[in-house]
Amino acid sequence: MSFIDTLKGLVGKGRNAAAENPEKFGQAVDKAGSFIDEKTGHEHSDKIEKGKEAAKTAIPLESEPEPSPPAPEPPAEPRG
Repeated sequence: MSFIDTLKGLVGKGRNAAAENPEKFGQAVDKAGSFIDEKTGHEHSDKIEKGKEAAKTAIPLESEPEPSPPAPEPPAEPRG
């Protein structure tokens, strides 16, 4: 297994864990954002806030079903 495959697997596990616990995920994002904002002296608060919101919206909630792909079209009948 390549390094990229390993990273993809970890991202998938993280995404699933966040989707199963959206409230905890939101709290962790807020806490991390506040920590970063404090460490940067509040110089980048607007960017940090945007990043927090992006992280929260990137993870689908468990109750929201993922859209299913469209059904494949049947093969065209040959004309003869």
